[in-house]
Amino acid sequence: MKKLWIAFAAVFIISFGVLIWIGTEIFRQAPPIPNEVVTTEGKVLIGSDEISNGQNVWQAMGGMQVGSIWGHGSYVAPDWTAEYLHREAVFILNEFARNDFSKDYDALSSEQQAALRQRLQDLVRRNNFDEKTGKLIVEPVRARAFEENLKYYSNIFANGSKDFAIQKNAQSDPTKLRQMNSFFFWTAWASAANRPNKNISYTSNFPAEPLVGNTATNDTILWTGVSVIILIAGIGGIVWFLAGTRKEISTDDAPHTDPFIGFNLFPSQKATVKYFLVVSLLFVLQIVMGIITAHYGVEGQGFYGIPLAEYLPYVVTRTWHTQLGIFWIATSWLAAGLFIGPIVAGYEPKYQKLGVDILFGALLVVVLGSMAGQWASVMHKLNGDMWFWFGHQGYEYVDLGRIWQIALLIGLLLWLGLIMRTAIPALKKNDNQKPLVILYLISTTGIALFYSPGLFWGMRSNLSVVEYWRWWVVHLWVEGFFEVFATVVVAFLFAKMGVINPKSAAYASLLSGAIYLSGGIIGTCHHLYFSGTPTVALAFGSVFSALEIVPLTMVGFEAWENIHRLRSRKWLRQYKWVIYFFVAVAFWNLVGAGIFGFMINPPIALYYMQGLNTTPLHGHGALYGVYGTLGLALLLFCLRAMKPELIWKERLIKFAFWGINGGMLAMMLFSLLPIGLLQTMESVSHGYWSARSPEFMQTEIMQFFRWMRIFGDVAFSIGAVAFVWFAIDLIFAGKEKAPVGELAEA
Repeated sequence: MKKLWIAFAAVFIISFGVLIWIGTEIFRQAPPIPNEVVTTEGKVLIGSDEISNGQNVWQAMGGMQVGSIWGHGSYVAPDWTAEYLHREAVFILNEFARNDFSKDYDALSSEQQAALRQRLQDLVRRNNFDEKTGKLIVEPVRARAFEENLKYYSNIFANGSKDFAIQKNAQSDPTKLRQMNSFFFWTAWASAANRPNKNISYTSNFPAEPLVGNTATNDTILWTGVSVIILIAGIGGIVWFLAGTRKEISTDDAPHTDPFIGFNLFPSQKATVKYFLVVSLLFVLQIVMGIITAHYGVEGQGFYGIPLAEYLPYVVTRTWHTQLGIFWIATSWLAAGLFIGPIVAGYEPKYQKLGVDILFGALLVVVLGSMAGQWASVMHKLNGDMWFWFGHQGYEYVDLGRIWQIALLIGLLLWLGLIMRTAIPALKKNDNQKPLVILYLISTTGIALFYSPGLFWGMRSNLSVVEYWRWWVVHLWVEGFFEVFATVVVAFLFAKMGVINPKSAAYASLLSGAIYLSGGIIGTCHHLYFSGTPTVALAFGSVFSALEIVPLTMVGFEAWENIHRLRSRKWLRQYKWVIYFFVAVAFWNLVGAGIFGFMINPPIALYYMQGLNTTPLHGHGALYGVYGTLGLALLLFCLRAMKPELIWKERLIKFAFWGINGGMLAMMLFSLLPIGLLQTMESVSHGYWSARSPEFMQTEIMQFFRWMRIFGDVAFSIGAVAFVWFAIDLIFAGKEKAPVGELAEA
């Protein structure tokens, strides 16, 4: 254990050292934001602060929830960077063609087109930014393209677009529209202009656009090969390592009756019931928002003929859908931590229930307040900078306003305090559970503290800097410390039940934590390949994201161990569906996080796939599949422990289990996967802009696969409703007890 603790600490310290160093390079080499953009004739095209103001306009109206920038964001509207760049390129080529040949570009011979393309590439790839003056010099033809794009975007955002699911008057202020167009211009400029003394752009030539010479870089291809080699080597290494060191953590000394029978719940444990009730309701609400959001992708601005977008536009429903997923999953996990706290300590500290109740009220305020603020921001109900503080920050998964972010962090710190009040006394016992308690404290501290990077950017921060910190929250908070926390909590609960040996469980949890974090911390950079970051992020991200997949290939051990535990004692059959949900977590870890994660993680794959339907394919499989399923499993575990004598209605939970998991798999395989692969082919063949264009997305084959999603969605939704019905029935169930023979061995 001592050597393992040293390895765990070394992984933690070294990995964060590398990640922070990469961050300093990102800050130093981020694409510059010009003070002014002027033409070679001296005309000011974009004035001081107009680009940053435009970024704020884009954020306040929903940001990444209405289209994407540099591939990050929603999928119905275009990637604004790719579309602006393509429209600008076509405009310039047509002007060149008319001036030189009195024809449109498409009417020219291939030789003439090649000559004009080269002239275009020389124009847009030349970096005319002056660091001393802060000015960017552009040719007059680019200024004319700017004005043409301004007309195009003004029409879309003022009058709405069915193809893009953008509501009417999404933005109709001419000044703000020009500012937002300036921001789009800047993201497109950074994606094509070469870095100083380099032959690649600030975004490593993303998005793919043949007209301007945006093709995959040498580093993108090289590090893809390295990542595959690392994956194969890592799998081989961990197989050998586990073969020699993996210990059996089950015990043959398991009690003959459920230890929770006769256990008197403490007041704070009873108080967690309302958390699980809210989890169930938020789960259903998230599904409703998902149904509406998915349908907007087909109908645009209505819901089966109802003009719902006038009151609840796509950007709001998608914001709520993604945010509610985080909220209900996190609430379930936090409640599980509060529930097992007194079990860890063996007693309940004074005022623990009061703290649990206060935290519950605070979470409700954050959930409801942030949702109301986001709607108000999108509907232009907030004045001045209030959108930033109380409305919609525009960044996916951290959309909530800054005040709500601060309130959530305070709530997490309160939760940490409640956990520490029960965990620290347990450390003084110095028994065989001490290593598990230490890991429990480390993971809960990480969960509380690592939400704070969401406060590390400001209202006018460079987008590359924002992306660096945003993924600290999305990746490290969820995929890092929640992963360790889940491993420890499950091990601790099984240990308390006497099913597994506490010391061996601590060893296995510590080993799993070290393996997960060894790839997971630096692997954060795989989200940053093309976000205006230097190639060092691409190199480290590709290698360590491959290492993230390595432990996921071994989750079969975990699944079979859980099934083995189910068979060890008859009373454990009462926990059958809890354990089945744990097995489902292992399945989704392999499929959703592992297979579909690595499908898009290598640089060359992500270069063409980022922001296509391959992204939600991985996102649904990993976020709901792993963390959501685990949240449901923890909910069931705690409700089972609260009323261990209760007879469960197994038909209902069986239907819910297979409906949820079968529906999710059907939705992914019959809709998201084929759509994503077809988009990828289009991206490779014609450019990233085309894979996101309405001309391609509205074709019959794409519409067919969009409608194919309905079968999986319906199955998932019915299964989820059945689960919630089952959970609420457990919460309000009476004292009906099972016969003794069903709860203990004869």
